[in-house]
Order: sequence, then C-alpha cells, then structure tokens
Amino acid sequence: MAATCCNLTHSSLFLNHHLFKRCHLVSKGSKCSSISSVEKFFHRRFQVERRHHYLNVELSSSSSSSSFEDVGEEIQEDVSMETLIWRAIKLPIYSVALVPLTVGSAAAYLQTGIFSAKCYVVLLVSSVLVITWLNLSNDVYDFDTGVDKNKKESVVNLVGSRTGIFVVAYLCLALGFAGLTWAAIEAGNVRSVLFLTCAIICGYIYQCPPFRLSYQGLGEPLCFAAFGPFATTAFYLVHGSASGVTNHFPLSGTVLSASILVGFTTSLILFCSHFHQVDGDKEVGKLSPLVRLGTEKGAEVVKVTVLMLYALLVAFGLSKTLPLTCIFVCALTLPVGNLVVRFVEENHRDKNKIFMAKYFCVRLHALFGAALALGLILARMVNTRLLLR
Repeated sequence: MAATCCNLTHSSLFLNHHLFKRCHLVSKGSKCSSISSVEKFFHRRFQVERRHHYLNVELSSSSSSSSFEDVGEEIQEDVSMETLIWRAIKLPIYSVALVPLTVGSAAAYLQTGIFSAKCYVVLLVSSVLVITWLNLSNDVYDFDTGVDKNKKESVVNLVGSRTGIFVVAYLCLALGFAGLTWAAIEAGNVRSVLFLTCAIICGYIYQCPPFRLSYQGLGEPLCFAAFGPFATTAFYLVHGSASGVTNHFPLSGTVLSASILVGFTTSLILFCSHFHQVDGDKEVGKLSPLVRLGTEKGAEVVKVTVLMLYALLVAFGLSKTLPLTCIFVCALTLPVGNLVVRFVEENHRDKNKIFMAKYFCVRLHALFGAALALGLILARMVNTRLLLR
C-alpha cells in the first residue's frame, strides 16, 4: 500500500510539473495576466504536492520499519511448545545433582583408590529425584505467589494442574530420600544421612512456606550450603564408606575445599537465573539479590565471584588441601569463566539475551566440576605410580 501511494503521488507530481512548465511557456508568449495568475497557482500547487510527496515517503518508511519491529517482537514472544517443554524440564540444571556426586566420589577415590559403580548409580538416581522435587515444588510455590504468572515455561502453567504437580513433586522427594538413606545404610555411614538431611532442609526453607527465604534474598547462601559442604561431603562419606577400607571414614580438608568450589559454581547458576526476572520479582515483593543490587552491580558480582572461584582454586592448591593436578586441569575452564563474565557484562540490560546467562553458568559448573573430579583422580594415579616406584 505504501509503495502504491508513493507511485500515485509521484505520477501526480509529474503531471503537475509538466502542466506548470507548459503554462510557463504560454505565459512567456502571451501578455494575458490571467495566464500569469494560473502559472502562480500551479507553481504553488507544485510546491505543496512536492512537500506532501516527501512526507508520504517518510511516513511509509517509518511505518514499514515499525511493522518489522512488531514482527520481530512477535517472533521473540512466539515460543514453540517444544521449546517451552525443554525449558520446563530444565535438563541442564540437573548437573547440580551430578557434579557434587562426581566430585565427592572422586575425593573418596583419592583417599581409598576404590570406586563403587553400584553406589554411584543409586546416589545419582536418588539425587535426580530430589532435584526434580526441588524444581517442581519451586514452580508450585512460585505459582501460588504469582511470580510465575507470565512464565510460559512454568510446569504448572504448562500442565494446568497445581495439585497434580505438587503430588508428583513430593513423591519424587520421598523416593529420592529413601534411595539416599538406603545407600548410606548399605555403606554403613549414618553421618552422611545427617548431611543429606541438612541439604534437603536448605532446599525446603529456600522455597517452601512458611519460610520462603529466597524471597528475602537468602537463596544463594542456602544453595551454596546445600550443594557444596552438605551434599558433596555426604556423597564423599557414602562412597568412601562403601569401599569398606575403614569402619569410620574420616573427613578431609580435600573434600571440604572441593565442596566450597562446587558451592560457588552452583550458587552462580541461581544468581544469574534472576537477571531476566527482576521486574516480575519486584511486582510480588521477592527481594532477590538482583532486585536489591540492580543488574549493573549484579554483573560486577558475577565478575568477582568467578575471580574468587579461580583464586580459591589456586589458594587451596598451594596450601596442599587440593592436589596440584586440580589447578592445572581446572585452569582449562578459564575461557568458559571468561565467557560468563563477558556475556553478563554486555547483556545484563537485555532481558531477551540475559536469559541465557544461567545456561552459560551451568556450562561452567559442569566443566569445572568435571575438571575438579579429574584432577582428584589424576592425583591418585600419580601417587600410586610414585609408590610403586
């Protein structure tokens, strides 16, 4: 329509201009004053139509660009059902179950030189069930407070049954805790049950009523404690006791140092998951750290946290609480840590792009945890070879 309008206007301008020139020629060959007045009339009309022509061109171009912007917004908001289901499942987030278990088992292997595949699988399945409870119940309680009213990938919004998701969530918790308890009893280490119970309590008071401490900005410290010192240490105790080397498997500075690093990377995922939810959190009174700080200062917090992660890694290695192999292997993840920092710094104001920040943090969490576990395993292999010599 805009192009047609411009063509018609251009044609009328051409005709008027042609008529104007013709009248101008006539006026030169005639003394008639009426022709002169006609000339002035068409000259004025030509000037007016020319101005209208340029105004129409500008309006049509601006309307075209705005229509393209509207289409762009529609494309961004129109997310496929497959994508929403993928986001609701949160499969990458389950690395928070895998990493503490793998690092704890590797720390136990460093001490004993024994790995129990059966114990590892039971603990992994049980941990996944507990994380499923954590994710589903979080959606249920966020649905109750209204913080997820515009969150399309919320499981409650997708399924349409708050009660059904609630029942499934607590069924997963019961099965998961039963599996963890069974593994601890089989290993003969009751202390690990205490650590695992503390980890689950942290998850409960983080999101469940009447506590809901995440709404007070305490989610990150609870996440650090649950997945770091509590869960990683518990898995270390279970796996170490399952080896049957000693009746009373001791705690070590190595597993405590490793658990602190695991807690750092896990908390970073939670922190970055709030960047695109600041407005929604403000509406319901959820005082997440980013609501208190703002996204610009939040980006600085991410930078400092990543720097502290690697600084602690070096400090633990130099103090010999962690093997030096851990420093060398974990140093290979520095590009991923740098990617997280740069991405958050450049996109913390863009709600559409910053959504991906938590997934970059998941990547750092998984790779750093794998590198840390590999460093512990390599240290055992190196020590074994030195002893054989």
